Amino acid sequence: MNTLSAAENLAAGVWQSGLAQVIGGLVVVFVLIGAFWLGIRINARESKKPKPEEQPHRPDTGALPGEVAEYRRPAEMPQTDGEHRLMPYQLKDSGTETSPDPPSEEKRKWGGISSGGFGSGGTGHGD
Repeated sequence: MNTLSAAENLAAGVWQSGLAQVIGGLVVVFVLIGAFWLGIRINARESKKPKPEEQPHRPDTGALPGEVAEYRRPAEMPQTDGEHRLMPYQLKDSGTETSPDPPSEEKRKWGGISSGGFGSGGTGHGD
């Protein structure tokens, strides 16, 4: 006894023959072509890219606008007489101040414990 109706039988035959896969593939191809075509139309409406001579150029100094090159050194801690304690409002705004000359080679090198990197195999505490 066949319990499938004629329409279900036809649908099963179409699916088994591969016609449904071909139609589905064509639908996907048409959607992709439509998306490509729509992207071209949207790209055509956008403003054109500037030419190289219209691009901004760096100043002759080579520094970026707002860039400041200076040497910094730790600010001196104000000394008290020991009788009066130092209040926060008596400190400077920053912990560093400008320096006219570059730091020496010894001060630039960090002489602390070698911490190692993540996954380096070291303990990270000066093995």
